[in-house]
Amino acid sequence: MVVGAVLVSGGTVASVAWIRGGADGHIYSEAGVPDAPVALVLGTKVGADGTPSPFLAARLEIAQRLFDGGKVRAILVSGDNMNADYNEPDAMLRWLVDRGVPAQKVVLDHAGFDTYDSCARAKRIFGVTRATVVTQSFHLPRAVALCRRLGIDANGVGDETAKRYARQWWISSTREHGACVKAALDLLTGRDPVHLGRRETGIDDALRDG
Repeated sequence: MVVGAVLVSGGTVASVAWIRGGADGHIYSEAGVPDAPVALVLGTKVGADGTPSPFLAARLEIAQRLFDGGKVRAILVSGDNMNADYNEPDAMLRWLVDRGVPAQKVVLDHAGFDTYDSCARAKRIFGVTRATVVTQSFHLPRAVALCRRLGIDANGVGDETAKRYARQWWISSTREHGACVKAALDLLTGRDPVHLGRRETGIDDALRDG
């Protein structure tokens, strides 16, 4: 049992270090982040009425400001739409459009079931080669590292405002250790996303329009 515990602990530490090392030098403030064609907003919980959770709304606020400030020219919203009753990308689209972002500048990925899938699909399905990743700061190193290791020249901007939800922030931050182990395994095995499919041109169209 002791040997097993040591192996698990060592594997976790190594995974966290490897994953986070992939994001070194690529995490910025909103003001300092380099311009990129696309903001990739990673999904998280929405309410039964389709209202984004405070964590998701905070991500969307950053993306809106990046778009309004000319730091990105299109927004790819990637999240869970595993069944007809739950749809993160549509909720994100509504939120952004309600706040003045043109609908044609928002591209939806309905099969971003986890961070790995969102990053892999951004590259392989939507053809994203350079992006600014937007999520909470505790999640950002893993998200940026995954995107970079999957072939996207990615930088990231993290939200800190959701820290006011202290309990949920602590729970989510703690889970990052296990999530880094899974991310490392996903990268080492080179698994395909849950859903692939044909190449989609939504990002190309959004960048071309206007």
